[in-house]
Amino acid sequence: MVTRWEQGRATLEKLIHDGQLARVPANAALATHYLVQAERHLLSSRTLASKDPVGAFGLAYDVARLSLASLLIVQGLRARGEGAHAVLLEAALAQFEPPPQGEFREFQWMRRRRNESQYPDVNSASAHPDDLEQGITAAEQILRKAQLLVGILTPF
Repeated sequence: MVTRWEQGRATLEKLIHDGQLARVPANAALATHYLVQAERHLLSSRTLASKDPVGAFGLAYDVARLSLASLLIVQGLRARGEGAHAVLLEAALAQFEPPPQGEFREFQWMRRRRNESQYPDVNSASAHPDDLEQGITAAEQILRKAQLLVGILTPF
């Protein structure tokens, strides 16, 4: 176990100062709960894929979101306010890059596509089968990475 995670500390402190991250009690059990829920959502996303691609994509997105949130809650941090989902990615990249985290970076396009699907506009695309296949793969990779990392993180 790491005694104190230093990489990205300045970025996280700024996010706390700016009100985009809140300090909460560090909760390894809740982080595990998020990851278990993410596993269930991943299975559900695959099950719904042929019948409801937009709904299945939303579940895949939630897999990624819960996985990133687990990395914060185990440290006693929670994203908050406008743009909270974007902060999940910013915090993960600050703490784990370098080296490049291609898995985590997939969350950015997933977030945009999920927003376009949840708040449709006639000029915007919704998630379709190609997005779904890529999204499920990305979500699973983010989940697997979070499962490895959550066990080494300590309270911030």
